[in-house]
Amino acid sequence: MSAADPTAVAPPLDGVTVIDLSELLPGPFFTQNLAELGARVIKIERPPHGDNARRMGPGVFEAVNRGKQSLLVDLKEEAGRREVLALLDEADVLVESYRPGVMARLGLDAATLQARFPRLVHVSLSGYGQQGPWAQLPGHDINYLAACGALAVSGEQRGGPAQSFGLPLADLCGAMYALSATLAALLQRERSGRGQYLDVALADSALHWMNARFGAWREAGAGSLAEQREATLVKPAYGAFRCSDGEYLSVAALEDHFWKRLCEALPMAPFDGEPWRGIAARKPAAAAINARLAEALAAYERDRAFALLARADVPVAPVVAPNDVGALAQFRERDRFDPGSADAPLPLARFPVPLEGMSAMGPGRAPALDSARRQQGRGDGGR
Repeated sequence: MSAADPTAVAPPLDGVTVIDLSELLPGPFFTQNLAELGARVIKIERPPHGDNARRMGPGVFEAVNRGKQSLLVDLKEEAGRREVLALLDEADVLVESYRPGVMARLGLDAATLQARFPRLVHVSLSGYGQQGPWAQLPGHDINYLAACGALAVSGEQRGGPAQSFGLPLADLCGAMYALSATLAALLQRERSGRGQYLDVALADSALHWMNARFGAWREAGAGSLAEQREATLVKPAYGAFRCSDGEYLSVAALEDHFWKRLCEALPMAPFDGEPWRGIAARKPAAAAINARLAEALAAYERDRAFALLARADVPVAPVVAPNDVGALAQFRERDRFDPGSADAPLPLARFPVPLEGMSAMGPGRAPALDSARRQQGRGDGGR
């Protein structure tokens, strides 16, 4: 906070120190969000190469470790554990993503750390949680989506299960639950004076996201997997449709009033009158309605169809290729890109919700290996 401006507001997590033992994607993405919110994040990396993402996916590493410091520490050595314990003396949050039991073998289990650091918020991020028959099972995103029921209803309606969505949903979903739970735990600590242990499982997090589907299927009486897949994957006037120039347009005219506007904007006969004005009548005919909509949109170039349906107030958006997202005026005008990468072909997005005190400059670059120790060597204490 600037001394010259007494009205200036500090970042939301100013003064919060996070010790981050995680690597690859879910944990680092979670702690990178903490860094964007103003926390000091010290990334503990295993020798000799550090986070495996540095070699396996350096672009991913750069994206999810911006604004952190790095310390190369061997937790298998007593000296390394002492170094981490010394850091925890002044830390607020500890994040780790080892398999259950690893922290206990290192003498850094939750009970030991809570006894020594009662204000510490200790976050364990794992695939299936700290107990249960699958707790020791290795996994990746597709496995957690399979376990919670999401994969079974993904893909093409007439095909088998497929991870058809181009994002690691369970990984990112778990990171967001870790973020929200940690912020809640820090708020609780302000009232109780005590930290706590958070057991965050990626599969549990994805399972919680399934509640909306479970509720819809229960209400609709969709008891079989075939019925659930149909209800999920085929909706009337809902999907991505190819236009005459080969580009795609997404349309989502589900509600009756949006359907009415769609029928006024495009030739949708024989579905443009009764009995199709109610969603209950349109649902069983979803495939035929979508075929008619595809036919209608095939007569238009995408940008012309987008303008037409946008003027008609129909839910619509062009299917934007990743390489074109950075130039999209919607995001540019909202300043949604990290200034450090804003001119890159694939710019990195910044934290999506601006809060008072957050830096306009963004979180900066990912740290060089052992950056904090190098700074200490310059005599600035790594700060």
